[in-house]
Amino acid sequence: MIWNRRGNRADDPGAAAVCPVCPHHCRPGEGKYGRCGARKNVNGNIICDNYGKVTALALDPVEKKPLRHFCPGGLILSVGSYGCNLACPFCQNHEISMVRPKEEYTGQQDWRRMEPKEIADLAENCRDRGNIGVAFTYNEPLIGYEFVRDTARLVHERGMKNVLVTNGMAEMCVLEEILPFIDAMNIDLKGDTGEYYRKLGGDLETVRQFIRRAAQECHVELTTLIVPGENDSVEEMEREAQWIASVSPEIVLHVARFFPRYRMSDREATDVRDVYRLRDVAGRHLKYVYTGNC
Repeated sequence: MIWNRRGNRADDPGAAAVCPVCPHHCRPGEGKYGRCGARKNVNGNIICDNYGKVTALALDPVEKKPLRHFCPGGLILSVGSYGCNLACPFCQNHEISMVRPKEEYTGQQDWRRMEPKEIADLAENCRDRGNIGVAFTYNEPLIGYEFVRDTARLVHERGMKNVLVTNGMAEMCVLEEILPFIDAMNIDLKGDTGEYYRKLGGDLETVRQFIRRAAQECHVELTTLIVPGENDSVEEMEREAQWIASVSPEIVLHVARFFPRYRMSDREATDVRDVYRLRDVAGRHLKYVYTGNC
């Protein structure tokens, strides 16, 4: 495939357009969107349709990403768009991540057009307020990796940091494209079974491969949301922590409490005692394990 700034085109002009960004490899028809709702087939090109369409912008504490061992006490300009390539029924940002455009896009999402230079300039202007750089977050940033790459490059040129908050469900070619510009990541590790990942529309091995490679090049912390009845067993956390330790026992793990929301509003919040118990299980194998939402 021939790559360009906002997508790809098949070498054979008659071939079906295939999105190369994640393992779904969507083949949307002309004018149609892939399952992420952000990449679209336009004249045989899979383009990044949410490029520069910002739905959320805030100056957040770095710890909110969450990152505990990266620039503690700093603030970071957090930027998000819309769309996601997973379908987690407990998504806390579903108002933007789960929105899907109509086939004739009418912009029903509330967004503001911002070019990479505008984001980088704003980040620099916020330095005197304690800003360390830019975090790509809120929705899944990698479905619009071109905007991440272009913006992060400019942020680095200003001597500032880039953070990526991601589900890790991306192909290696996408990760390699952005890695030179990313200083830290928080990656969701939803659980330790392929079955659970399939329920969420993802693939465990893809995420594991993503984590392994990212940890070689930048600071990585992981987050596992503990959902009652889904991924809350001691045995699963034991396996997960052992696998993380096989990559590096220095990797930080955040064990987070679930609250009912979106399509899981009928469930009870995770018992705090369960969160602490699973934290202790993970702590048998990892040096740094923290609880979240408790």
